[in-house]
Amino acid sequence: MGSKEEMMWLDGNLVAMKDVRLPFLTPALHYGLAVFEGIRSYDTPRGPAVFRLKEHLRRFQDSIRIFGLQELPYDTETLHQAVHDTIRANHLRECYIRPLMFMAEGSMGLDIDSMKASVGIAVWPWGNYLGEESLEKGVRLMVSSFTRHHPNVSMTKAKIAGNYANSVLAKNLAVRSGYDETVMLDPSGFVAECSGENLFLIRDGKVYTPPKATILEGITRDAVITLARDLGYQVVEEPISRDQLYIADEMFVCGTAAEVVPVRELDTRTIGSGRRGPITRTLQESFYKCVHGEGARAAEWLDYVKLEDQARIAAD
Repeated sequence: MGSKEEMMWLDGNLVAMKDVRLPFLTPALHYGLAVFEGIRSYDTPRGPAVFRLKEHLRRFQDSIRIFGLQELPYDTETLHQAVHDTIRANHLRECYIRPLMFMAEGSMGLDIDSMKASVGIAVWPWGNYLGEESLEKGVRLMVSSFTRHHPNVSMTKAKIAGNYANSVLAKNLAVRSGYDETVMLDPSGFVAECSGENLFLIRDGKVYTPPKATILEGITRDAVITLARDLGYQVVEEPISRDQLYIADEMFVCGTAAEVVPVRELDTRTIGSGRRGPITRTLQESFYKCVHGEGARAAEWLDYVKLEDQARIAAD
């Protein structure tokens, strides 16, 4: 449960969320000149633990480099401490964590070298992005008429805020058509990813997923691949055609916000049995055990946050 006054970290200071105001002429608001990251903290027997914080902060810094800033506003150690401080300030055990670098000041032109960057970190309780019931029931997808960015049109490896207009168009079309989420194809017509998740299919006991070329390299995706191989499944990263999805035995999507969610239908076609399949269930359970401090990979993937009451006990 959050504190009475929600706090966020902004350029080195913890401030009340309600006191943060952006001027109308902030460049990031007009041109999407921002980079963000999505991270989760989970409750464990040892207290709150951030899932793969090191990897998430590295991707955040990589996205800023790809975006084109010549100097990073803050180093990784500062951001690491800032995430811990923000979780503590809000007294949260489970939460979603949103770092954001945005062009806060400067001219209204398109030259980022004439602008000044700010960095903020907010946290809040957030359940599963696709709905708690989706974890067992699964979701319905449609293949979008909107294409995933060409890698020479926009940088597909960076979580640049402006990139997500593409995802919003595809997601809204799907939701307004009665679906939960959408599958986006790459410029060559092969399966890329969903509007905010990576995608996996299972066929004859093997786990398949699109290659890295035109997708965002999801950290949850990497975790799922690692867990699948730990469990003895063969994981194949190769181009996947749209019709291969239709005949999958199982399908699921994954991401920080969505976690691991089965797919029961695509383009009105039932996937497998129309419910969560056995391999999806096994991978889902293995993932949740890890993030809650019980799985074999928990020790290397969890970054534990020392709460104030824990610190006092340790001091005594």
